Amino acid sequence: MSPSESAANWQSTVNPWVIAGVVMLATFMEVLDTSIANVALPHIAGSLSASVDESTWVLTSYLVSNAIVLPLTGWFSTLFGRKRFYMGCVAIFTVSSFLCGLAPNLGVLVLLRVLQGAGGGGLQPVSQAILVESFDREKQGMAMAVYGMGVVVAPIIGPTLGGWITDNYTWRWIFFINVPVGIIALLLTSVLIADPPFLVRRSLKQGLKIDFFGLGLLSVGLGFLQVMLDKGEEKDWFGSHFIVLCAVFAVIGLVGVVAWELRQKDPIVDLRLLKDKNFAIATFTMFALGVVLYGTTVLLPILVQTLMGYTAELSGLVLSPGAIITMLSMPLVGRLLSRYEARWLVVLGLLILALGMSMLARIDLTASFMELVLIWCVSRGGLGFLFVPINVMAFYFIPREKYNNATGLINVARNIGGSVGISLVTTVQQRLAQTHQDDLVGHLTPYDHNYQSMLNSAAHLLRAAGSSASEALAQAHALVYQELLRQASILSFLDVFWLLSFACIGMIPLMFVMKRMRPRKAAMPVH
Repeated sequence: MSPSESAANWQSTVNPWVIAGVVMLATFMEVLDTSIANVALPHIAGSLSASVDESTWVLTSYLVSNAIVLPLTGWFSTLFGRKRFYMGCVAIFTVSSFLCGLAPNLGVLVLLRVLQGAGGGGLQPVSQAILVESFDREKQGMAMAVYGMGVVVAPIIGPTLGGWITDNYTWRWIFFINVPVGIIALLLTSVLIADPPFLVRRSLKQGLKIDFFGLGLLSVGLGFLQVMLDKGEEKDWFGSHFIVLCAVFAVIGLVGVVAWELRQKDPIVDLRLLKDKNFAIATFTMFALGVVLYGTTVLLPILVQTLMGYTAELSGLVLSPGAIITMLSMPLVGRLLSRYEARWLVVLGLLILALGMSMLARIDLTASFMELVLIWCVSRGGLGFLFVPINVMAFYFIPREKYNNATGLINVARNIGGSVGISLVTTVQQRLAQTHQDDLVGHLTPYDHNYQSMLNSAAHLLRAAGSSASEALAQAHALVYQELLRQASILSFLDVFWLLSFACIGMIPLMFVMKRMRPRKAAMPVH
């Protein structure tokens, strides 16, 4: 066997399931940190003498640096070696997590969160690349199932875990818990993980050049895009000069980096991978999955807390069983991939997710806790049929030596999709609530029989409770208007769920554009 063939057929001598456990340890921890701090913001603001509005930079700063590093992992792996780069990321993430827990003021905490996000940005794509190449082709579905359990389940349980830690201890422990996990991950990685021979490392002395211009464009584009998405709703989008400025810089940076990188011999981000039709469609589908996954995970807790009176902890309990369903479905899908073509499983997943969204779009304010849990479990059951096959489709025709670059691109697509999803659903929901409110107000006239009946009934009850006739009438008007706002709000939530359901159906035709990928049967064991 020639050296090139030997490299192409290389497999680690360590059991791939052991490798999976090692690399997912730090990755789960990092993905958890994208959402675990959300519910702790009021506590952080109060502890550090800052406003809740200012404390949101704790989230934004992490997401910005994380988004910038994600697509650069292939280039950094070439420069430092993938194992060294991965261990460096784990070390940076662990140390910065410890320092975040000690932060004396908000400015220092935000700076440390930038460092933490930069360290965490390399963990997802590198761990995914290690997993893909550690398993045989016919078992890569199971590898993606393991990876999916980390990156899909962690954001769902993050808010619940963060709320519990903050309520029972202090917000600083949401960062301190990363330290022992990071140390264990470092020790296990140093012993068990090795760089494969087909990954060629090139130093700056060997001709590898730092594309400062491309790096600058990428940082500006992704950084300002993330800030725009995170702060857009708060600043009233393009009614704010700050958001307009962010949008201009984001467009200049992203358009510029595409034009520049496609002309470079050694691009810092290998956008040429998108010439592969399957990888391009899978990357776009992963972006759309990020929109639905993160958008709905934010939307349902807002609905039950603002309109149904749920506490933050109880709203978290609505979501938690869905995470278990997702986790259980992924290994099943990993096995099915050895028998069925990946795109058919994606179609099934999209149909299940669309069904779940349509069921959410039919609830009302009298829906019980168990009804919400069951509907949420249906929608999350579809995620396993999406995340795993999409990743398998993405890497089917990609050479092994390009895995690092490919994982960086597909992970940044999912993360940006998540940011777009959160911004999109919250903005659309608020705009639709205003529209429904305007429509419903048109019925509050003296000539509307239902309105007059409701008003008279409320005033009668208030008079019976001791209010004067004039006070009762004024209070009745206020009660009716409050109910109108609740109804307008629930209608807007239901509309958004319908839109997400239709979006899932709209993704199905893309699966028929992809090149056919035959399922690979697992090889029989040889004794």
